[in-house]
Amino acid sequence: MSAVLIIAIVIASALVFAIAAVIIGREARRLDSVAPRAVYELEQATQFVADHLPSDTQARLTYFELRKLLVFHMRWLHEKGLQPVGVVDLRQDIVDEVVIDEQTLTAYLLDAAEKNNIEILEDVDAVYVVKSHLEYFGAIGAIGPQSND
Repeated sequence: MSAVLIIAIVIASALVFAIAAVIIGREARRLDSVAPRAVYELEQATQFVADHLPSDTQARLTYFELRKLLVFHMRWLHEKGLQPVGVVDLRQDIVDEVVIDEQTLTAYLLDAAEKNNIEILEDVDAVYVVKSHLEYFGAIGAIGPQSND
């Protein structure tokens, strides 16, 4: 092999490496600024919450009722701006701190259940549903840090 061919191969290799490094660095920076993709699946969430409820609560709530309560919870999140439309590849631009208060959410679920003829025999069942649903959010990576308040 001639010296010219070896130098051309070295230069081409260095050029390919430099281009790859720039592209990978740019994509890493872009992906770092994009919100992580937490995929919420209602059936999976319902199964997760059902599995994490105490046995007494499982006996009092049907799977259909539980599913409806989770839908009410998601509607509440949407009303609070925590479930926006079209979030794929949006840059993270969190300006205002949003705190989810379990008591407020539990009261909302109890009210929604009453308005939609879902009989919750024990109020504590709604508390367990909220806690388990928030655990599901944590499991899929859709929940931020807890407040110190």
